[in-house]
Amino acid sequence: MRIFKNGWFKRFAKKEKLSPTLLKKAIDQAEKGLIDADLGHGVLKLRLARANEGKSVGYRTIVLYLQGERAFFVYGFAKSKRANIRDDEKQAFRAMADEVLNLSDAQIDTLIGKQLFFEVTSDE
Repeated sequence: MRIFKNGWFKRFAKKEKLSPTLLKKAIDQAEKGLIDADLGHGVLKLRLARANEGKSVGYRTIVLYLQGERAFFVYGFAKSKRANIRDDEKQAFRAMADEVLNLSDAQIDTLIGKQLFFEVTSDE
């Protein structure tokens, strides 16, 4: 399972101090079927806990997900800042998933080279 984040999410994760370990744990849970919401077309909403707090007051993330193969963190927000995403945003994420989840490994590697995606590694 390869895990990625886009540039926007990379900045968000850095600002909010979301560790690679936390992101990997969220995907491990998704692999076990423990998801917060399936928005369709390979789009999941996953909760991430704030440090020393629970998931209910933490973060919500949007992940483009292909079970057993790859996951892309593309958007996140603090629960305290926003209740949920809008319907038009769900549609946009679904369209994005249709494109991104069908990329070949070579295409993904090219996008990583262009710094449009970043692979989540434990040594970040």
